[in-house]
Amino acid sequence: MIHWRRLIQPRKLAFWLMLALNALSTALMWIVQRYPLTPLASLVIGVFALGNAWLGLRLAWRLLSTPPEPPKPSA
Repeated sequence: MIHWRRLIQPRKLAFWLMLALNALSTALMWIVQRYPLTPLASLVIGVFALGNAWLGLRLAWRLLSTPPEPPKPSA
């Protein structure tokens, strides 16, 4: 069973990288759809967007597969 709470782990760098990569891939796909580009430019930007999305999904899967860190006791 997948615990979606494990996805949100702001203390881990993988969480922030996942957010940044997914936001970047969304922005790149918006550029491809919004602006008239040459076919080569569209292909290059599209490949980067798909690569970013794939890396973001890998990071998300890694976060879901590992248990969250327990909170540190305050002294």
